[in-house]
Amino acid sequence: MPGSRPEQGHAAQGRVGSTRTAFIPGPRLAGWVERFAASHGDLGYEDHDDGVRLAAADGATALLVAPWPDDGRPGRGSGLVERLASLASQPRTVGLLLVRRGGYGVAVASEGVILAAKTGSKYVQSRTAAGGQSQQRFARRRANQADAMVEAVAEQARLVFGGQVFGYILPGGDRGLADEVLAHPALKPWAGLPRLAYLDVPDPRAAVLKKAAADACAVRVTVTDPPPW
Repeated sequence: MPGSRPEQGHAAQGRVGSTRTAFIPGPRLAGWVERFAASHGDLGYEDHDDGVRLAAADGATALLVAPWPDDGRPGRGSGLVERLASLASQPRTVGLLLVRRGGYGVAVASEGVILAAKTGSKYVQSRTAAGGQSQQRFARRRANQADAMVEAVAEQARLVFGGQVFGYILPGGDRGLADEVLAHPALKPWAGLPRLAYLDVPDPRAAVLKKAAADACAVRVTVTDPPPW
C-alpha cells in the first residue's frame, strides 16, 4: 500500500539502541539518576543479578553495577540506588594492572587516590598480513616481545604491590596480556585475590592510570538508548 513501510517497521523491532558506559562516584549517583529520569521519563527499578537496572518511559535503560561485591558489607539505605551508592562509597583498596601492546600501568588505589604506581612503555608488534616465512618471522618476533613485556610488567607489579595491602585486582587493557601477567609466578602472592570487571583503557600512561584509579571506585553505568525508529 502507498505510504506503508512494513519491511522497515518489522526490521525496527529487532533494532538495538546505542550503548555507552560511564563511571559515577557513589556520592553523585543519586543526582545522575535524577538527570537520567529528567531526560528519559519515569523510571522502573529492578534488582538485577548484576546490579540495579533502570527502565525509562522512552525505552532507555541503565544498568548500575557496584565497583566491588558487598563481601558481607552491604550498602545502607531504603532504596536500591541508595544502597548501591552506599556500597560504592565504602573505602576499599584495589590493585590495578593495566597493560596494552604499547605500555603498562600498575597501581594501588583507595577511594580513587593512587597510593603507589608505576607506568612504562613497552612494544609488542601488531599482527602482520604477510605470508610464508615472513609471517613466521613476524610471529616469533611478536611472541618474544610479548614474553618480554609480561616479564617486565610482572616484575614492576611485584614491586608496586609488595608493601601495600589491598583486597581486589582490577585488570584492564589487553585481556590476554593482563591474564598472562597475573598468572606470572612473581605475582603468586596475589593470585587468590578476587578480580573485578575488566577496564577498557587506551595505552596506560599516567593520566590513564589516574582515571582508572577513580573509575575503580565508582559505579559502572551502562546506558542503552532506545532504538531509532
